[in-house]
Amino acid sequence: MNNNIEVKNAPVTDSREGFGSKFGYIMAAAGFAVGLGNIWRFSYLTGKNGGGAFLFIYLILTVLIGIPMYTAEVSLGRKVQASPIAGMRKLNKKGSPWNLIGWFGVIATTLILSYYYMIIGWVLAYFFKISSGEFVGASVDTLKSSFDAFSTNSPVIIALYLVVCISVTLIVTKGIQKGVEKVCKVVMPILFVSLVLLAIRSVTFPGAMEGVIWYLKPDFSVVTSQTILAALGQAFFSIGIGMATAFVYGSYLKPEKSDVPGNSLMVIGFDTMIAVVAGFVIFPALFAFGLEPDVGAGLLFITMAKLFSVIPGGQFIGGAFFLLVVFAGITSAIGHHEGIASSIMDLFNLERKKSVWIATAIVFCLGIPSVLSMGPWSNVMIFGKSIFDFVDFMSGSVLLVLDALLIILYTGYVWKFSNFKEETNIGVEGFLKVQNWWSPVVKYIAPIAVTIILLTGVGII
Repeated sequence: MNNNIEVKNAPVTDSREGFGSKFGYIMAAAGFAVGLGNIWRFSYLTGKNGGGAFLFIYLILTVLIGIPMYTAEVSLGRKVQASPIAGMRKLNKKGSPWNLIGWFGVIATTLILSYYYMIIGWVLAYFFKISSGEFVGASVDTLKSSFDAFSTNSPVIIALYLVVCISVTLIVTKGIQKGVEKVCKVVMPILFVSLVLLAIRSVTFPGAMEGVIWYLKPDFSVVTSQTILAALGQAFFSIGIGMATAFVYGSYLKPEKSDVPGNSLMVIGFDTMIAVVAGFVIFPALFAFGLEPDVGAGLLFITMAKLFSVIPGGQFIGGAFFLLVVFAGITSAIGHHEGIASSIMDLFNLERKKSVWIATAIVFCLGIPSVLSMGPWSNVMIFGKSIFDFVDFMSGSVLLVLDALLIILYTGYVWKFSNFKEETNIGVEGFLKVQNWWSPVVKYIAPIAVTIILLTGVGII
């Protein structure tokens, strides 16, 4: 194979959709990256891992590993001007194991989206519950029982919320500029400004500064290997590497008219900023009202619900907070949906609307078993895991990580770092370029880090 990786039968660049503006691309890509993981997952991991020390390590790893890996995936997409499956087929011989980059990414994204809509549905339901004052004065035990009852005994209601969330993301039928880009250009700035306003209110509660100090002041005495691994995993999954969408969005960029490294820095910067600001919303308020920050995954549906039940104006503030989480989830789901639909379009040469509806049908059908596994099908096990847990494990801990590992290995050893550098620096407008010092990160540090995530995820280490 030619190490310069000539694209076979490359499509005419002008015939493929493209973003209408640099700002539109950045907001769309940030919309995909920003999701429940930035507000819910980041916050509970920060709470469990000591606050400031976790935040510091997370930021370092995002810069050191996240930016190079995300840049590599976007650059691959821009080079081939196609979605992952079709694109990798153009770069390699038929039957090449490197073509799995496309398949792993699309399958992982489809599986993730199948249960992601269910979780967004939970958040949407809690927006209505908190806004209506249902939890005012409720104890933590009552809130826990309420969440357990809702998630396990209400499959029909949850399925309806799932349908509502899927219906919103059908905006992708409008295309990149009129659909995805148009929505994200409006929603993402609103999301950021609203979070900042909530953060300002949170830090003004009496006693909130104790939470600010805990959040910002690193205490490295609490750091363990698991802390570093959790921060690495959060940086990795928050950015969305290996999920097909970064590749797809890269394919909509025009060579010589797009600054891949600079855009990647802005996308990741916006993604990270949302997570950091979310911490300023959550932790100062928790400390101000005497709640524990290290409750784990129940932070959003139990602890935050308790917080909003006791703070002044809790119905309004809590409703606004949960609505913002819904917005974050929806923009991320739109990106996932686009990744799947675009792959179907390129693979089967179908029109956009038909591809979107096929993707929607697949995701909905796969989502129903996850909904039922929380209740009527709770006894159905696959290798000792519930359907929901198995789908989550296969998508997030296996396929997604394998895909990211293949992408970075392909970039460093098949594409070759020198070719990656030359290709990616085409169109660079700002100060950020792929430099030679990226080479050890791409060839050694990132592959080792992703391998550790993979081996830990599957329980080998």
